[in-house]
Amino acid sequence: MPAKVSAAKSRAALHISARVCAELLLVLVAVAVALWLLDRMWSVVWPLTLGLLLTTLTWPPTRFLRRRGWPPALAAGLVTVLFLLVAAGVVALIAVPVASQSGELTDGVVEGVQRLREWAAGPPLNIGHAEIDRAFDSGVDRAQEGLGSAVSALVSGVNTVVNGVITAVLALFLMFFFLKDGPRFLPWLSRQLPGRLATDIPTVAARGWNTLGSFVRSQAAVGLIDAVLIGIGLWILDVPLVLPLAVLTFVTAFVPIVGALFAGLVAVLIALVSNGLTDALIVLAIIVVVQQLEGNVFQPMIQSRGLGLHAAVILLAVTLGGNMAGIVGSLLAVPVTALIAVVWGYVREQLAEPPAEPEDDGEPEDDGEPMPGAALPS
Repeated sequence: MPAKVSAAKSRAALHISARVCAELLLVLVAVAVALWLLDRMWSVVWPLTLGLLLTTLTWPPTRFLRRRGWPPALAAGLVTVLFLLVAAGVVALIAVPVASQSGELTDGVVEGVQRLREWAAGPPLNIGHAEIDRAFDSGVDRAQEGLGSAVSALVSGVNTVVNGVITAVLALFLMFFFLKDGPRFLPWLSRQLPGRLATDIPTVAARGWNTLGSFVRSQAAVGLIDAVLIGIGLWILDVPLVLPLAVLTFVTAFVPIVGALFAGLVAVLIALVSNGLTDALIVLAIIVVVQQLEGNVFQPMIQSRGLGLHAAVILLAVTLGGNMAGIVGSLLAVPVTALIAVVWGYVREQLAEPPAEPEDDGEPEDDGEPMPGAALPS
């Protein structure tokens, strides 16, 4: 005869379930409020975040100069100026080739459209030129109808560019102050916090800073290797806009997985329009080989400590970040996920039970060699 269900245990299970659901609901409300505050303060949070990311990239040369006796302000100022010069050089590398080869690329696009029309007119589609012309005229009419919205989009784009310039200037100023005064932040923070918070929060902040720095510098190194290898392949095939495509490959390396796919797609499309199908397939093969080398050789070597995140977690984080905040969300998804993992790891350390001490059975200790894997005294 099956055992009866205990009423007392059922009530206890329901009470526990209700309590857990209520606590989860409170956590979700707190997260929603935090996201709302983040959205309201985004004009301040985004320059601050960008300044921190730039600081992780420029801190090693600043630290090198400070260890050589340079004053903090002078070291930070020199590194900031050098960073601005490098950024201006990168912009010039993109703008000059694009301006000089824009006519060639436009002619290639026109030729590609003509080839597409000829292919559509032949078998198996057999679409007549008149039908193609009507479809083209219809598209032109729709484009003319949407001219007003295009002007509005242009105005919005100008506002976006202005906001981007303001954000970049604020981020550069914040980077300078972070480079100059950053090492004094954690001691100051410890003095402001009471009790255990004076230890916990600076510890988590230090670990998060190390993780963020490891991510930015390793992604920069991997992106540089990808850009050089793919750029050499494009240069050998005489594909237009080699330097802009190489720079795009480097920049998109900071968005794992998705960035590589986007940069590769752009390179293949330009090769298809300008050089034809054969060179486009060769470019695709080069990109696939470089990405395999990146995933199996470069990244394991450069990211010696790594982020401790599975590739599936990274892909889901980038997808979620892109859906929530577009390009900015995709860029920040992996660092934010890594910082959450750092906080979770520290909380687990604090909640873990101390290891049980071995019972003393009265037998003398063995003074022989330690077991393999045992920790040696420091």
